[in-house]
Amino acid sequence: MIDEQEPTVQAPQPIKTEHYLEDFNSGNPELNDWLRKRAIKNEDSGASRTYVVTVENKVIAYYCLANGSVFNSIATGKVRRNMPDPIPVMVIGRLAVDKNWQGRGIGYGLVRDAVLRTLQASEIAGIRAILVHALNEQAKQFYEKCGFIASPTAPMTLMITIADAKTALS
Repeated sequence: MIDEQEPTVQAPQPIKTEHYLEDFNSGNPELNDWLRKRAIKNEDSGASRTYVVTVENKVIAYYCLANGSVFNSIATGKVRRNMPDPIPVMVIGRLAVDKNWQGRGIGYGLVRDAVLRTLQASEIAGIRAILVHALNEQAKQFYEKCGFIASPTAPMTLMITIADAKTALS
C-alpha cells in the first residue's frame, strides 16, 4: 500500500531566488507577472518585502509589504482621528494564491501573517493602519471579511487600524 500524503505547506517566508515561481497562476496575469518579474527586484532594492507560501520550494501563494502613507482625505474616520497628514501605513501591495490552492484559507492566512509582521514593525516605527488597494470587487469583499474598511472617497482602498488588527487576532 502506497501512502500518498498531501505535500507539506510551508508557513510564509521571505522570497528567495531558489523559490520556483514559473508555474504560479492565480488567474490574474498582473499578479502572476509581478511575482515573476518584480518580487525579487523589489526585494533587492528594498522597495517591498515579499513573503511566499511554498510546497517543496514551489510558490503557491504570496503577498508583499511596503511602507506608505495615506492622505487624511482618503482615510477612514478611525484611521484619520488625531493623525498627521499624511498618515503612516503599511501597504499590502500584492496578495495572490495559485488557482490550485484557492478556497483553502491560504489567503486569510496570508493576511494574518501580514498583520503579525506589521504589528512587529509598529513596535519600532510609526504605523497607524494597514492599507490595501483592491484590484476588483471580489478582492474588496475578501478584505472586508478580514476586517478592512473601505475609504469613503476611494472605495477600492481599504484599511484597518493597527489597534483593530490586533484585536481581530485575539
